[in-house]
Amino acid sequence: MEGAAAPLGDSPEELRLPDGPLPVRLLADRLLVLLDAESAERRSAGGILIPATAAVGKRLAWAHVVAAGESVRQVALGERVLFDPEDRAEVEIGGQTYLLLRERNVHGVAETPGGGESTGMYL
Repeated sequence: MEGAAAPLGDSPEELRLPDGPLPVRLLADRLLVLLDAESAERRSAGGILIPATAAVGKRLAWAHVVAAGESVRQVALGERVLFDPEDRAEVEIGGQTYLLLRERNVHGVAETPGGGESTGMYL
């Protein structure tokens, strides 16, 4: 992802932008996320492009967490989260648009492929 922020050091409150570090300290249970490209717009079965601004019922969206506040407990940096696009605020940092959410407005976290529950070996 060009222009996307990446974690800087051990502190989840700091982002590194392409032109250098930009300190951002999120408060309480706030999450800074980058909206997935597939959530921005989609195509209908007939091939019609539907923009993200089109209202189609209650559609949830996916995003990647790039920073988290100190009170966030169940979501980690880099995880993909499911949220309601109506429960958000937008902010532009370094020319990139991010979304600001509260942890309680996140409906789920995507499982990583493989899950890690099994080693895949027979004992």
